[in-house]
Amino acid sequence: MIDPDISYRLRPTWVEVDLDAIAHNVRRLKQIVGPRVALMAVVKADGYGHGAVDVARTALAHGASHLAVANLEEALILRTAGIHAPILILSYAPPEAVPLALAHDLTLTVYDEALAADYQREAEKARQRLRVHLKIDTGMGRLGFLPGAGDRLAPLFEACSQLDFEGIYTHFPVADEDAAFTAEQVRTFGAVVDQLRADGKALKYAHAANSAGTLGAPDSHFDLVRVGLAMYGLSPSELVPAPPDFRPALTWKSVVASVKTLPPGHTVGYGNTYVTERETRIAVMPVGYADGLRRAPSHQREVLVGGMHAPIIGRVSMEKTMIDISAIPDVRIGDEVVLLGAQGDERISAEEIGRNLGTINYEVVCSILPRVPRQVITSPGD
Repeated sequence: MIDPDISYRLRPTWVEVDLDAIAHNVRRLKQIVGPRVALMAVVKADGYGHGAVDVARTALAHGASHLAVANLEEALILRTAGIHAPILILSYAPPEAVPLALAHDLTLTVYDEALAADYQREAEKARQRLRVHLKIDTGMGRLGFLPGAGDRLAPLFEACSQLDFEGIYTHFPVADEDAAFTAEQVRTFGAVVDQLRADGKALKYAHAANSAGTLGAPDSHFDLVRVGLAMYGLSPSELVPAPPDFRPALTWKSVVASVKTLPPGHTVGYGNTYVTERETRIAVMPVGYADGLRRAPSHQREVLVGGMHAPIIGRVSMEKTMIDISAIPDVRIGDEVVLLGAQGDERISAEEIGRNLGTINYEVVCSILPRVPRQVITSPGD
């Protein structure tokens, strides 16, 4: 097995993850929500491409008390790594997985009466109580009981005595762009929570805020916030930016594999979609769509070499991409290339790449494929 500490040197493209930046961001988030509100670090999708285990450990060491993942597999990776903090599974877990959830002290989401009954049956078989959080759909249109079903929730507590209803939550679809819609969600969700608590249902945690809600809607904090994007130093939107001192934690790098000068009229890449108009110095990077660098219909427009912007030319190949370095002096084989992140005084942000691709910064960082090795680095302290 290859030592992960050197694997990034064996492949000429790699990701650097600054855990000090994540630690700083988590501490700041905890300051924002205050001591009475718990912080749940969302580490699904391998920590948004940053490495779930390292991110989880860092977040827990600097103010987070809970973790959230998408599925059982992601949760078990954390447990296998020796992480014992509470873990909420946000999406579907099949009833037959209840014994695993019980064995590893995992919290499941209940968003359907039939699913709750299935979980109850499996927990009865195991003679253990299964910790769950109720999900309320206040406008996302995905998982969750509709608020109008509130009168059916209280009886659910009695019917499912083997379920430990620890929490209740909802999710915001437009907290990064529509404050009025989000405020109405908060009102609707709060009414459901208040009714259940008035009925004597001991829900320890009510939670609604994602990163955008945490930063832009203080009324949505309730007992706990679920923070993903902002923890990684990325902004939910232009309307709800991350605070200026938040630090992006991920840098994607490669190297120059070849430098050559092409004459005017020379084609570059598959499909001959690019033809040089003048004598052009190009560099080849050993990175492509097999690593997550988008090929079509749009692609990243430039990278950084020598602290300067270099445009990508021609089509991105499976593991090679060409850039125009005519304006950048003294580029040599082995020189560092930054696809995402800072080099010198220049930066290419996930938000900028997302705009070029017609997508969002979430997808940009999550799309860097697992085959690209991750290297943990440290940055200067606060």
